[in-house]
Amino acid sequence: MTLILFNKPFNVLSQFTDKGTEGAKRPTLSDFINIPEVYPAGRLDKDSEGLLLLTDNGRLQARISDPKYKMEKTYMVQVEGEPTDASLQALRQGLILKDGLTRPADAKRIAEPSWLWPRTPPVRFRKTVADCWLEITIREGRNRQVRRMTAATGHPTLRLIRWRVGEWSLDGLESGEWRAE
Repeated sequence: MTLILFNKPFNVLSQFTDKGTEGAKRPTLSDFINIPEVYPAGRLDKDSEGLLLLTDNGRLQARISDPKYKMEKTYMVQVEGEPTDASLQALRQGLILKDGLTRPADAKRIAEPSWLWPRTPPVRFRKTVADCWLEITIREGRNRQVRRMTAATGHPTLRLIRWRVGEWSLDGLESGEWRAE
C-alpha cells in the first residue's frame, strides 16, 4: 500500500490532468508527483493549500474521503475581519447552509502560524480591513464547506490551509513537497 502526504500549493488542481477549457494548462498533481496508480483521497480546491492524501488503496481512500467515517480535518483559515465570540459559537454549533445544517465544528482564534510559507500570489492586503486566523476542525467534507461557513458568519475566507486529516499532518512539509508514509 502506498500513502503520499502532499502539501498542495495554491492554484494547483487536485488531479493529475487538466481537462479544463481555459486554453493554458493549469498546474496539476503530475507537476509534483510521479508515482503510478495513486489517487487523491478527497479533494482540495485549487484556491486552497495544504494536506492532500494520495493512495493506491481503495479502502483507505474511502475511509479518508467518505463523510460517513467522520474523519477530522483541521484547517488554518485567514478570514476577513475579527470574528466575535458569537461568530465562533455559530461555527461550533453548526450553521445552516444552502445544502443544510453543518455538523458542529471546533473553532478558535489563533496567531498567524509561525511555520507559514509565503503564498504566490500573496493574499491581498487592505489597510482598512483587519484580518484574523482561525483553526477550524470539521468532521464532514461538503464542497467548499469551510469557506461557506466563515462567509455565513460574515467573515469571508482569505486563505485556507488544510493542516491535518485524521492522524496525518503537514508537519515538516514545505509547499509543493511530499513524502510517503
